[in-house]
Amino acid sequence: MDRSLKALSLILSYPTRELQAAMPEIGAVLASDTRLTAAARRALRPLVDDLRSRDIYELEEQFVMLFDRSRTLSLNLFEHVHGESRDRGGAMVSLLETYRTGGFEPATSELPDHLPVLLEFLSTRPVAEVQDTLADAAHILEALNTRLDRRESPYGAVFAALLQLSGAKADKEAVAELLEQPEHDPEDLEALDEVWEESEVLFGPDPNAGCPQVRDMLARMDTPITPAPVARPAAE
Repeated sequence: MDRSLKALSLILSYPTRELQAAMPEIGAVLASDTRLTAAARRALRPLVDDLRSRDIYELEEQFVMLFDRSRTLSLNLFEHVHGESRDRGGAMVSLLETYRTGGFEPATSELPDHLPVLLEFLSTRPVAEVQDTLADAAHILEALNTRLDRRESPYGAVFAALLQLSGAKADKEAVAELLEQPEHDPEDLEALDEVWEESEVLFGPDPNAGCPQVRDMLARMDTPITPAPVARPAAE
């Protein structure tokens, strides 16, 4: 099992108090991974510290404003490739079958292409498969890293770390094409609700299972934390 991919999957999940309690273990995993440069490990520290110590409501608001409010920062990878075209649905069905063939059944209502879900799956796969998959998404990871850096968000360090773990260089033209896409951030919560309603597509098992299960992921990281499952709330 790749404990760093598991740790990064958790860091990109919706913040909870259980996640906060686990941040010392998660931070230690990332700090000890010599596949990452010293600079990359240092860059992750501010985010680890934030998730450990900041007010949970501030963390929740920050997460929603970044990853839910802006489609250009979406953690659903196929959003950046297919948008709302029919090809996206077919790609997600294929990805879900890949998960099941690998003995992985996502216990979440998140879409199959949700990055934390993909990282949890990859944490169980051979190194070559991990690198190939992350390399295929390198241009998306680089574009997300750039956009988050522009916002001075510590989350950018996660995508820089994933690029290092991929061992690949992002195609500059593909990155530039993604970065040309304008930001379409809804101006209020009513507009945000409309975006969610338009884009809602459910795949996989129980559609009410909530966000990726912190308890199960932490258990497989061999940490002593055993938090209860927490359902991700809707926007308020």
